[in-house]
Amino acid sequence: MDAAGQESFREFVANRSSALLKTAVLLSGGDRHAAEDLLQNALIKAADRWSRIDEPEAYVRQVLYRQQVSRWRLKWRCRELSVAEPPEAGTGPDAASAAELRLVMRGALARLTARQRTVLVLRYFEDLPESDVARILGCSVGTVRSTTHRSLARLRTLAPELAALGPADAEQEPSRDYSPVEVRP
Repeated sequence: MDAAGQESFREFVANRSSALLKTAVLLSGGDRHAAEDLLQNALIKAADRWSRIDEPEAYVRQVLYRQQVSRWRLKWRCRELSVAEPPEAGTGPDAASAAELRLVMRGALARLTARQRTVLVLRYFEDLPESDVARILGCSVGTVRSTTHRSLARLRTLAPELAALGPADAEQEPSRDYSPVEVRP
């Protein structure tokens, strides 16, 4: 592009970019960032052919439209498949009680010491044997056992509603995020 072409392109961008951006925003469904990308790509294409374009605004608008249609086509291929039953678990009373239980567990774990929490998480959430926990923490297996015992006792004191959970209930728990501890009397 020669100097005169560069100057006319700069004038065009300065004069018409705000109007073209409004069009791009409407085309992109109100997403300003996507609209700016759309307009920038259209202006790049226009700059490459600037000397051969008779009606620059019509050309840029046509590029905007075609690029947006291409984006729709790409999005159509990436859409999720609709199914009759959602794959997520329901939000019935069981899901609500499980969520409440997780909140209770989170609160009880937060009130343990850092060492107690670490031992319980490594033993029950990560399902590591006592020897691996001892190696990770740099202590003896006996320390892991006694810390686990004291931590579970403290957990039962802090959250007595967890004691009602039996091993079968813990296995049916949909998420082990905050309920990694088997609580037995």
